[in-house]
Amino acid sequence: MTNKPDNHIELLASLMEKNAILEKELALKDSVLLQKESSIQTLTGKLNEANFQLEQMRRLVFGSKRERFIPAVDVNQMKLDFEPQTIEIEQTVKQELEKIKVSYQRSKPKKKHQGRLQLPDHLPVVETIVEPQEDTSDMKCIGKDITEELDYTPAKLHIHRIIRPKYITKEDETASQKQVIAELNRPIPKCIASPSLLSMIFVNKFVFHLPLYRTIQMIKQMGVSLPSSTLDSWVKLGSELIQPLYAVHRLHVFRESYQMIDESPIKVQDKDVKGACHQGYMWVRYAPLSKSALFEYYPSRSNKAPLLDLNTFTGFVQTDGYSGYTYLAYKEGIIHLSCWTHARRYFDKALGNDYKRASHVMQLIQMLYSIEDLARQKGLTPEQRFELRLENSLPTINAIGKYIHEEKSKVTPQSPIGRAFAYCSNRWNSLQNYLKSGVLEIDSNLVENSIRPLALGRKNYLFAGSHEGARRIAMFYSFFFTCKQHAIDPQAWLTYVMNNINDTKSSQLKHLLPQYIDKTLLA
Repeated sequence: MTNKPDNHIELLASLMEKNAILEKELALKDSVLLQKESSIQTLTGKLNEANFQLEQMRRLVFGSKRERFIPAVDVNQMKLDFEPQTIEIEQTVKQELEKIKVSYQRSKPKKKHQGRLQLPDHLPVVETIVEPQEDTSDMKCIGKDITEELDYTPAKLHIHRIIRPKYITKEDETASQKQVIAELNRPIPKCIASPSLLSMIFVNKFVFHLPLYRTIQMIKQMGVSLPSSTLDSWVKLGSELIQPLYAVHRLHVFRESYQMIDESPIKVQDKDVKGACHQGYMWVRYAPLSKSALFEYYPSRSNKAPLLDLNTFTGFVQTDGYSGYTYLAYKEGIIHLSCWTHARRYFDKALGNDYKRASHVMQLIQMLYSIEDLARQKGLTPEQRFELRLENSLPTINAIGKYIHEEKSKVTPQSPIGRAFAYCSNRWNSLQNYLKSGVLEIDSNLVENSIRPLALGRKNYLFAGSHEGARRIAMFYSFFFTCKQHAIDPQAWLTYVMNNINDTKSSQLKHLLPQYIDKTLLA
């Protein structure tokens, strides 16, 4: 006879063993499920990121290129060969003129017209008298109707012939004579181009972004054919003439205690690289206090080149988000400022990913810029702007920081909104540093604006002919953008500098720079 208690014990033990096995299997399945959920979350984040990038690419590709639209006309349809007849054209023109006449008669101005543009008094006046076709020999003139228009005379070349009479004294007791002639003061003795012509060439290229061959075509239309080698020689000689002034300009910009720094690529022909252009970089410094720009060409974007100059610098440096600048935040003697415009761009890109969070931060950033606009409109002094920022901007920045801190853990780090949060949190101190002084700016837009001429130039002349040519480009962009910031005509400035640089002492070259020159000398 079987002992029932023993059977129950064995059955319980068996059930407990099976239960343990089931629990292990369940735990294993839970672990696998958690891994799958983690993988799904990761893949979902990557999918969202890919969808976001795809949407950005669609906006880039389909939103700006009209030629990608499919034409509405069937290309296989036969074209009808027709030409409007002369009578039809005349009737159409007549009808349009009648429509314009009726529309002009019916239209009533909504506000009083301010009148015609007043022509400036300093322009020369050329008068043309138009007599009636009728015989007026027996008539008396009782007045004049005067009509003025702004006219244009095409540019013309002329030969500037410098004649220096020679004089000689009478013989003295020793039968000696002295010859006298005026000194020939030409900036570039071996160059037949005058400073005015050279200035026109440089302004055409670095202000109006015309390749040199187009300037050659312009000069040819004026009656002189120039080989490209001659123009290249003129550019080289003119650049060498003002090269010392560029060195002085660099010293003064480096001396400024507040600088903005940025860089932009430029393609350069390199004789050592066959069949391809070298990728160089223009590093740009902008000194807001003196409104001075300094372009410098370097063959590489490596921060071992231009940023080494900051080893002895003390003051404020403002940059964009390029990782090569991050070490500035820890460098002794330097207060690093980040750019709120670049921070805002990250949230703008995140609108399609998380509109609620991104738009909230963008509204707060807009409040910061509204405070800057208010200070600008009221013409506040740096001290007043400093106080205004502490009273209004600081609470807004604190609100942005608090919101990012609360929401950052709720989003996927690799998502666009997560990247926007990370961008700000990683640069939070440098984003607030503009509050330290009223002379500091909220963003680095001024230095970005200085790079725009370089971007326009790249689209026209495509590349620099050599590394030396790229350095010349840097020099002229430095001078001409500084001229623009000080409302100076670059051609008038360059002509004056070329005429006077050889007679100016090295210690006085500063007074030829656009930021320091007496503007009355350029009139």
